[in-house]
Amino acid sequence: MLWALHEEWDTDLRSGDPLGFPGYREKLEELDHESVRTGLVRSGAGAFVLVEGDFSVIGGSMGLVHGEKVVRALDRATERRLPAVIVTRSGGARMQEGMLSLVQMARTAAAVRRHADAGLLSVSVHRSPTTGGVFASYGSLTDLRVAEAGATVGFAGPRVVEQTSGEAVDGRSHTAETALAAGLVDAVVATDELAGWVEAALGHLDVALRPPATGAAATTGSGAGGAAAAAGTAADDPVGGPADTDDDGAWAAVVAARRPDRPSGIQVAAAVVDGWTELGSGADPALRCGLARLGGRRVAVVATDRHAGAGRPRPAGFRLAERTVALAGRLGLPIVSLVDTPGADPRPAAENDGLAAAIARTFAALAAAPVPTVSVCVGEGGSGGALALAVADRFLVQRHAIFSVIGPEGAAAILERDASRAPEVAPQLRLTSGDLLELGIVDAVVGDDPAATGAAVLDALTELAGPAAAEVGVRRLRRWDEATAAWLR
Repeated sequence: MLWALHEEWDTDLRSGDPLGFPGYREKLEELDHESVRTGLVRSGAGAFVLVEGDFSVIGGSMGLVHGEKVVRALDRATERRLPAVIVTRSGGARMQEGMLSLVQMARTAAAVRRHADAGLLSVSVHRSPTTGGVFASYGSLTDLRVAEAGATVGFAGPRVVEQTSGEAVDGRSHTAETALAAGLVDAVVATDELAGWVEAALGHLDVALRPPATGAAATTGSGAGGAAAAAGTAADDPVGGPADTDDDGAWAAVVAARRPDRPSGIQVAAAVVDGWTELGSGADPALRCGLARLGGRRVAVVATDRHAGAGRPRPAGFRLAERTVALAGRLGLPIVSLVDTPGADPRPAAENDGLAAAIARTFAALAAAPVPTVSVCVGEGGSGGALALAVADRFLVQRHAIFSVIGPEGAAAILERDASRAPEVAPQLRLTSGDLLELGIVDAVVGDDPAATGAAVLDALTELAGPAAAEVGVRRLRRWDEATAAWLR
């Protein structure tokens, strides 16, 4: 058991023997509890409803009592407006109860949906084994999912797969680790770390975000301190500011935005947020998402990492961003997007994985989000792959950042047939922070230092929660409608 219950519910429920299954009535008479326990847990900063499977009882199988207890628990969580934590440990639906067992999949799935529709957070913990009807119903419908390291996780158990299909699993599926690689869970952690991960996900416990270090941070220390130190170096350089619109200034802005010691989106996030819970760990190193606290307020964060490989998000990253936006909208959490990427990954594998559609859906998701949104370009913004993450009520840009329809090298290759002429072409693109402000693309220019950026984001969120609340969802595209209208002839 991961938590002690302060209230345990429905301990009196007992199943009949609907099929008259041989030996089943006698088995039931031996039990002193069912294959799931439910109740209320009080933990630190809050409370949550717990649903926890027990594999020692008929393999944790879900019969009609198991299903009824889960439905009642989730409906109580909905009524009391509490988050739900679901710990799965089950071999699936209970054969001895036939279709009365199987229909519990539909009933429990609907109960999770009711809880979600009420704008409440749910978290599942997949322990070993998690298979069958529990995994294919309420166990897989939660907002956040973590698996126990080394756990067997899959719809049909490995032995069933091998004996019914003739195909060996051979470690290609059915483990916590393969589930993480496939994006089915958000994290895999050791058994003794499961409770802490869940409580951090609920916002009851702070866990620091520790991103990969930049070049400068590698010598000054990772995390918030290293990111701040690296930012200070870039911010002190007198290049690429709002007034730099001449040839030298435009290219200097490009150089400043691309500095290897400049903190990218995830480093800026690490410097300004607390209580980070990663979503979709490993889905795309160049585009990371999480739930966190900023200035004491819970927010959803979408942050690129220019230092991860080529720093170009893949379709999986955009799908994760879309999922994060949807979750934030349902939970009523503001969205903060920190953009720094030369653009999306254009390689054939990304193309065949639906890159264009993933970018398009990200545009649409952010445009329709029913919560306050703030985006900051903290380095280089390149083409649609970057702009898809910048549709926001407040769009800010750091002083030494750039944003362009295409990178200067690409523009030079097209216009001059010579990518090396990028410094000459850069000013023609009007990509500096000053240019962006003058064109009406951004709302304001902010300091490069992560602390200054974080303060500007917090000010914007405070404004959008107060005096400018009526602008939520309105200003996002109106800003660019106005910029477009200003240049119509």
